[in-house]
Amino acid sequence: MEAISQLEVYESGALTVVGFGGREILDRFSLADCRDELMQLVKENDCTTLAFDLTGVRLIPSGLLGMMCSIRRQGVEVYLYNPSADVREVLEITKLDSLFEMHEVAIA
Repeated sequence: MEAISQLEVYESGALTVVGFGGREILDRFSLADCRDELMQLVKENDCTTLAFDLTGVRLIPSGLLGMMCSIRRQGVEVYLYNPSADVREVLEITKLDSLFEMHEVAIA
């Protein structure tokens, strides 16, 4: 597992999977650093799908949701793995649940 910033890269390639190390609340999260690193990962790996492993995450900062939308507008599919009930509720309220595919998966 390669660590970049506050992210952990579980898989890289056309499908790139990143996670947050099981943190419940992403409060010390540098969006600018994360965005730059994610875009670099996408470019270097010819990534067509970027999956965020949200295992253990209860709250997502609005800036992260905005960044996910921005990545999607650049033609990269965004998947959310294992979103909590709280995260799903926020996505439903904001109508973002229609933009991102959500999956329950086992992350090794």
